[in-house]
Amino acid sequence: MSALICGSFAFDSIMLFKDQFKNHILPEQVHILNVSFLVPEMRREFGGCAGNIAYNLMLLGGNPLPMGAVGADFAPYAVWMDQCGIPRTHIATIEDAYTAQAFITTDLDDNQITAFHPGAMSFAHQNKVSDAQGVKLGIVSPDGRDGMLEHAAQFVEAGIPFIFDPGQGMPMFDGEDLKKFISQATWVTVNDYEWQLMHDRTGLSTEQVVEQVEALIVTKAAEGAMIYTRDKTYQIPPAKPAQVLDPTGCGDAFRSGLLYGLMNELDWETTGRIASLMGAIKIASNGTQNHSPSLDEIKALYKENFGGTF
Repeated sequence: MSALICGSFAFDSIMLFKDQFKNHILPEQVHILNVSFLVPEMRREFGGCAGNIAYNLMLLGGNPLPMGAVGADFAPYAVWMDQCGIPRTHIATIEDAYTAQAFITTDLDDNQITAFHPGAMSFAHQNKVSDAQGVKLGIVSPDGRDGMLEHAAQFVEAGIPFIFDPGQGMPMFDGEDLKKFISQATWVTVNDYEWQLMHDRTGLSTEQVVEQVEALIVTKAAEGAMIYTRDKTYQIPPAKPAQVLDPTGCGDAFRSGLLYGLMNELDWETTGRIASLMGAIKIASNGTQNHSPSLDEIKALYKENFGGTF
């Protein structure tokens, strides 16, 4: 059985400016801003929430089925997916659009200037949940607004339980939208900042959300995570990373662990620890899909961090 992963695919172009932005931006002249930064170092990474979640679930030995919309420039990413054994059955190509792309320039103070082009992501609603077969559960992760709304409704119509993961898509939705997602979802996962935004926009407390879903999962970066259910609250400890290089994509790696645990009907403590471990593995490498531990190595790290196995 597969997990249907609805979300974005993107190219991330990451550049390093070997100076400080503040040395080149005059505060009193920002109304006529015209600057150029020389960036001798650049790398292009495969990213997007659906791509990242599917990649990490594949590392766990799960069966990911990503669904998204990409542009005519997707070929290098497609080759990578084929090499990794990740199916492209439900990836729609929009011929007159680019794949979603983020252009991120970082200075020596770790300040960032980012430009994001949604491109084909805006056509995600052309994919239909009903087109996928053999799906046990799903996730609605950041994507085009219409795609997220329609895929949630389609999961409900198909009787498929799903995780609602608003992530970076949170600004697209008002309180009523978010209340609707919560009422449709089986599980909700957010980081602590996103949870505060969700609470502010909906007015819903933790208890009120948990009354509607089987679990609310709130990640807290280096502090681990909290899993709230109607019967019990679980405090998930963090796993220790080998090194801290790049947090980008850690949330997606965490969500792959949630999917794996749910697909295999594991208890919440085990599921949360697997998710926590996947985030720690990812943070130890640059980029979102450059780590490649074997399943045996993942299980050994689980035992090292938490004892036991899964």
